[in-house]
Amino acid sequence: MRTLYFLPLLMFFFSPACANKEQAPEQQEKIPALLSAAPAAGSLAPLSTAQATLIFDGRIGVVDKAKITLNSHPVQDASAKNDTLSVLLGALEEKTSYTLAIAAGAIKAIPGVMNTEAISLTFATAEAPPMPPAPVASGSSPEAQSVYAFLKENYGKKIVSGAMANVSWNISEAEWVHRHTGKYPALNGFDYIHHREAWIDYANTQVVEDWWSNRGLVAICWHWNVPTAQGSATCAFYKQGSGTPSTSFDISKAVQDGTYENSVVKADMEAIAGYLLLLKQKDIPVLWRPLHEAAGGWFWWGAKGATPLKALWRMMFETFEAKGLNNLIWVWTAEPNDDDWYPGDEYVDIVGRDVYNKASASAMASEYATLKGRFPNKIVTLSECGSVAGLAEQAAQGVRWSWFMPWYDYNRTSNPGNAAFGSAEHMYAPAAWWSNAFSDPNVLSRDEMPELAKKF
Repeated sequence: MRTLYFLPLLMFFFSPACANKEQAPEQQEKIPALLSAAPAAGSLAPLSTAQATLIFDGRIGVVDKAKITLNSHPVQDASAKNDTLSVLLGALEEKTSYTLAIAAGAIKAIPGVMNTEAISLTFATAEAPPMPPAPVASGSSPEAQSVYAFLKENYGKKIVSGAMANVSWNISEAEWVHRHTGKYPALNGFDYIHHREAWIDYANTQVVEDWWSNRGLVAICWHWNVPTAQGSATCAFYKQGSGTPSTSFDISKAVQDGTYENSVVKADMEAIAGYLLLLKQKDIPVLWRPLHEAAGGWFWWGAKGATPLKALWRMMFETFEAKGLNNLIWVWTAEPNDDDWYPGDEYVDIVGRDVYNKASASAMASEYATLKGRFPNKIVTLSECGSVAGLAEQAAQGVRWSWFMPWYDYNRTSNPGNAAFGSAEHMYAPAAWWSNAFSDPNVLSRDEMPELAKKF
């Protein structure tokens, strides 16, 4: 099942409410007539959100949204304001016909009576554009092609489960999930956050090798620590005013040859490329997610707007290409309304979204539909999450992320030998949440993954 997008012109057909409206001085005796029905104002195919908007010739209200259905299933939400009824449809499948039915008694005139005649709207969705046949890296390694082909084929059908390393170079969170559910997540996220410090040896790749050899996917992000000021030994990735510690590091200068900032980013990219080359030598493909959440503005790489961010992304891409890093699958992490920040299709394989504190399945479905609508020819994923609706509940709303990855709970999983590790509680995804996820037959654990070291 793959989501969708609307045809440029939606074909709406409706059986009108009573057209000859009589209005008493105190209240309307009949429901206002339906004047028009369309997607959200200003939307074109593909839509950024799956929403229907119905405009009447008078004020209306929602009486019972359970009586508003899409292909006989309750819609995610429906609300009315003045003469407009907005219906949140959720994630839609491609090449599918839909009927939005508003049954008698679902809406009413304000002030006045409920509708006594049903309203029926029919539309169809188009086929999504084709996804690229291979990763964007030049001459992608067979293993990277295998992982990409698997994710592309799997997309819209199954969801890959994932956990984030605590703190950066281990599988402690995955071990905690296994202890409390009996299953390992299929993906483990790592982080090069401490590359400037001596207490983690990123050259020791054994933990990554073991995970990959057990059919686990490898994802790596980079909380890019830079000096808080020129000459400082203290490092940070938050921009000033966004977190502690913070840095005044100027990304606009980082992309200018000859500057102090430029020398720092070039040296850092050289170091990280060296670590990634070690994984290439082991034939390990990497879901590579740098410069994440840029448009959020809380990290230094998002502090000066879209233009320098895109320049830095492309600088990194070209640097890693020159190093022969063809084992990378490039993952862009989108924020709402950040189209201007997107590096470009030729630099991105997968688009992710980091979502926290959204316990409503409909809210998660809206996140999914929005991302899918913005990037119809890319795989989309829940690249980070915490305190969100259960995966089974999301799936019931038609949500099919490529993978999901709750963030780690440091106090819970930093030391597997501590008593805290035995607790089923968790800051972002307790054991009950994981059990809910694995109860969905469409959620893949590590033991259910194919052998991707071979050609898919």
